[in-house]
Amino acid sequence: MLGVLLDRETLDRQDLDFGALTATLPRWEMHAQTRPEELGPRLAEATVAVSNKVVLDAAALAAAPALRLICVAATGTNNIDLEAARARGIEVCNVRAYATPSVVQHVFALILGLTRRLGEHRQAVAAGAWAASPHFTLLDYPMRELGGLTLGIVGHGELGRAVARTAECFGMRVRIAARAGAGDTRPGRVPLQTLLREVDVLSLHCPLTGQTRGLIGADELALMKPDALLINTARGGIVDEAALAEALGAGRLGGAGIDVLEEEPPQHGSPLLVRELPKLIVTPHVAWASREARQRLLDGVAANVRAWLAGTPSNRVTD
Repeated sequence: MLGVLLDRETLDRQDLDFGALTATLPRWEMHAQTRPEELGPRLAEATVAVSNKVVLDAAALAAAPALRLICVAATGTNNIDLEAARARGIEVCNVRAYATPSVVQHVFALILGLTRRLGEHRQAVAAGAWAASPHFTLLDYPMRELGGLTLGIVGHGELGRAVARTAECFGMRVRIAARAGAGDTRPGRVPLQTLLREVDVLSLHCPLTGQTRGLIGADELALMKPDALLINTARGGIVDEAALAEALGAGRLGGAGIDVLEEEPPQHGSPLLVRELPKLIVTPHVAWASREARQRLLDGVAANVRAWLAGTPSNRVTD
């Protein structure tokens, strides 16, 4: 049996241990990346395919007669044609909860970076403002403590729950948004329009679906307090980037920490990147990507291959 890893460079910077994965099958081919025209030849004899972001559509699966298992090196499976895989009897497995500590820490790095005004303080020191101060300190950028602030969470799954637990350790009050468009009446859930008015920090952890695309737009941002923060480590399309850029530029929002954009990489630009915006931190979709999380992800892929070989597939998404 042959295993093929299609896009190693999206996971590995020569800092991961592949031993658990390579031990699962007699043969493995590891490709740094795979262009569409390379996909057919690379899958022609493959029994197992591992993909992080390479798209495996119906045509690709039809050209892979030996393929029996697809391991998604991620949680999201939107790059796999699940219906075509099911029709061809190909198992599809993902990896779950591998990045929770990494994402939670990134969320709070963004929150703390904004509330402690780290960017402004760093720039002030570099510009010589501290050296020129008549005082031992520089109080030009007022800061906030998290205790007593209200954190609103959209998407109360694995990541949302972990962020909520951490927020409570900081003394924050946590409010959970009702699920979009689902008539969510569960106790403790708050309609989004109500939540937006209450929160000091809004953190997004929902998947990108037809119902959540553009969930946070101009109307929603207008409901938020002028000193509130928006944190998005979920998916870029959930937030209207032009509306967010306008709100930040006009001073109608306290700040934003953004790890995801609608186009990644942003080869055609983004309203959040075309000009310097106040109180904005943008990171390049790395909330998930601590070395430890990437190793857990790789080990999770290996565990899925072993489970499939044993006849007890785990983390199946084609049931």
